[in-house]
Amino acid sequence: MMRINMEQLRAFLHVVRLDGVRKAAVALNLTQPAVTARIKNLEESLACELFDRTSRGMRLTKRGELLLAHAEKFEQLMQLVEKDVVDPEGIEGRLRLGVSETIAQCWLPDLVAALHSRFPLLEIEFNVDISLNLRAGLLDGEIDLAILLGPVSEYSVNNIDLPRFPLSWYAAATALEEADPADYLKRPVLTYARNTRPFRELKERLFEQVGPEVSIFPSSSLSACFRLVEADLGVAALPRVLGKDIAAAGKIQEFDPGWVPSPLQFTASYLSEPKSHVAQTAAELAREVALRYSSDKNI
Repeated sequence: MMRINMEQLRAFLHVVRLDGVRKAAVALNLTQPAVTARIKNLEESLACELFDRTSRGMRLTKRGELLLAHAEKFEQLMQLVEKDVVDPEGIEGRLRLGVSETIAQCWLPDLVAALHSRFPLLEIEFNVDISLNLRAGLLDGEIDLAILLGPVSEYSVNNIDLPRFPLSWYAAATALEEADPADYLKRPVLTYARNTRPFRELKERLFEQVGPEVSIFPSSSLSACFRLVEADLGVAALPRVLGKDIAAAGKIQEFDPGWVPSPLQFTASYLSEPKSHVAQTAAELAREVALRYSSDKNI
């Protein structure tokens, strides 16, 4: 029993929760042989098999089910120790952060600065992607905290609502101002990537307002959308906070066709299991940073 350690128990819990060694290895940033070795060492220490291994996968044995309950208690205890005893400045480890591009262009640097101030020894990794991929990464244990178009409607996920981002319609500054603003929508419409909620909503509304002949060009880059609008290659409904300065510089202009898509609702989402004090604190910091940013920008 003295040879059992929390790393072995973490590997065991990840294999159970993610239903396999491969996903557990990704979540733990280990190789599959390393995870398999930890499980094997744990079984040798306990002198019993924890999994029935078949061609269909790994299933807990009766002793494995008993260990699961105890391992979760150990995990919860360690989180309480980290939360209540360990000085935040002494917490080490890694936080894998996934964010939507809107967030990356707004207050992500402020969040990273706040995290470094709270946890100076914490290693922070982040990637920018569409919300669909961020959601999948979170559920697969590849991301610790996802800031995405939410909420994520899964029982295993906790969501913290963040301030919304209102959208505005933009056209090139050189567009004919005497034209009916509604006619601008007959031009190519630039918008969010295809597999996103804003794209789906905008497409449905444009079909109602303009008709199925409307030209829609999805993009995963908001900065590219703004540049194309500036070059008068299309119009776009984009976050107003990102377009204000460009419009003030006289490069693009807002227009009102009589309607605007719904504001973007983002959440800071993290898994409830395994419970992570760092991920929860990071989500709460994200809300604080977002509220401060919204107040400063008058969103």
